[in-house]
Amino acid sequence: MLQEKILLLISMYGYIGIFLALVLGIIGLPIPDEVLLTFAGFLVSKGKMDYFLLILVSFIGSVAGVSISFFIGYHLGLPFLLKYGRILGITKKSLNKAEKWYNKYGKYTIVIGYFIPGIRQLNAYYAGIIKKPYWKFAFYAYIGGFIWVMIFVTLGIYVGERWMLFSHIIHKFALSVLVLICICFCIYYIVKNVKIKKI
Repeated sequence: MLQEKILLLISMYGYIGIFLALVLGIIGLPIPDEVLLTFAGFLVSKGKMDYFLLILVSFIGSVAGVSISFFIGYHLGLPFLLKYGRILGITKKSLNKAEKWYNKYGKYTIVIGYFIPGIRQLNAYYAGIIKKPYWKFAFYAYIGGFIWVMIFVTLGIYVGERWMLFSHIIHKFALSVLVLICICFCIYYIVKNVKIKKI
């Protein structure tokens, strides 16, 4: 199982394993980041890791992951979407609308999105695709990444032996939020199209 392999990687390689797992998880690999951070916090409670060093390494890993994703989106994303986006109903017009929305509310999405699997990975790609200045994206991404890392590592310390139970509950809750967001967007899209057709 992937999760077991990732936790074994952390147990064997410590901080380096955590750094690599976070980078790859944020880029888009199916790595349970919240489980990883909670487990790392549990290791702190056992005296196997240093809290502040763990926070630093985890933060750098999350920053590296979102930065790589941002620049992939910046250099490759837009041409790909313009070429193949029509298959998914994505047009230049819809991208412009999305960009206006992102410029208005994106900073909140970047920070809060860290706590929602899927949104966490897509945020950086999309910010790159719409050519958002990196420093503007990074300001909120770094804040969100630091808060996200600190909360889950600290949670792992306090829940101790129950780290797996708590991380799974939180992961399921986050996935439920993602599903709810997707449903809301679908409803909004359908209602908007119906109104346009009536006009």
